Amino acid sequence: MRILFCAALSVALAAPLARAEPLTFDAALTLAQKSAPSLAAKSADVDAARSSAVSAGRLPDPKLRFGIENFPISGPPAGSFSRESMTMTTVGVTQDVPNAIKRRAERSRADADINAARASQTVEYRSVQVNTAVAWVNLYYAKAKLAALDDVAVTISSNQKTATSQLTSGGLRPSQTLAADQLMAALGDRRADLTAEVARARAELVRWTGDETADTAGTPPDFEVNPSALQAELDRNPMLGVYSAVADQADADVNLARANKYPDWGWDVTYAHRDHMWGDMVSTGVTISLPLFSKNRQDPAIQARQEQVTKARLDQEAVHRQLQAQLDADLADHIMHHDRLNRARATLVPLAQKRADLEVASYGAGTAMLSDVLDAQLALAEARVDLLSREADVAVDAVRITLTYGSDTQ
Repeated sequence: MRILFCAALSVALAAPLARAEPLTFDAALTLAQKSAPSLAAKSADVDAARSSAVSAGRLPDPKLRFGIENFPISGPPAGSFSRESMTMTTVGVTQDVPNAIKRRAERSRADADINAARASQTVEYRSVQVNTAVAWVNLYYAKAKLAALDDVAVTISSNQKTATSQLTSGGLRPSQTLAADQLMAALGDRRADLTAEVARARAELVRWTGDETADTAGTPPDFEVNPSALQAELDRNPMLGVYSAVADQADADVNLARANKYPDWGWDVTYAHRDHMWGDMVSTGVTISLPLFSKNRQDPAIQARQEQVTKARLDQEAVHRQLQAQLDADLADHIMHHDRLNRARATLVPLAQKRADLEVASYGAGTAMLSDVLDAQLALAEARVDLLSREADVAVDAVRITLTYGSDTQ
């Protein structure tokens, strides 16, 4: 039963590989940009801000008023609409007119909202780019590490068969064949780890591209990390654009608060119907607000909005410092990963290969045991996988740093 379960699991894991439609690095980014729900959500935010801006600065809706005035409730004319000359039914229209400064400030606030939505959209666009790129590179190298391990496994398996035949012919003691079996078991554990790594990386790529059969095709991009260029672009980073947009919104709120110090006005027109013996009337009028107590009303609100501007600017500076620190740290990691990669290429892998070759030669000369050969071959496999891991670190660094801190044209 356990064997059947393992076989079914292997088929389930292999099925996506058979159906996968490979994506190049650029194709994966393009697909993610088209299918990412988060980008569609940000686009909806921009559309919502634009729709809201249509009503900004417009006059409020007029008000329609109905009424009865001077209806007698006592005395000789009580209850009559015609015996009192001032009894009338009225219908009127009232229109409030905010001051022009306030209406301009409302339009400026709406424009600031649109810019803030666009800035947030740009940040999400970069986030989707970075995460998709990292997922693609991780999957590429996870597959490469699995393939490298399988290549060495073929050699070790061949040695295992040799050990079995030598045992049959009496050339080896039974205990000596156990080393090969133990090594193959260790190799199986390592392969299981790498298989899971491939599955995790593929899941991330599926998440960002929306392609259930996503796989990699081609080679990773060769991004050159240029610290000077990245430093020059830092002030234009989209994350700073978000905080700049927030500061602009706060500035617009200050202008709105200041606009309340200017009087609003309004007008109304009323038609009054009386009994035909008295005749109908028309009334009109104008209202003007009097912001006479600004010290206790408008001024505190203005001060509060100005504090929000100060907060927004300080937040922007804090984010700038954070980005600078992150860039410096990422560049330091990139240098370190490059150094480790060069050491693996120049020293670790060649030494592991040389050791494996020497152990094979010694085994052929009868001066080394089979376990020594197998240990050296396993060390070579790990060295090659480690080399690919170091290449992956460098590639992920280059992709993440370039797409996070670089310009949109990079």
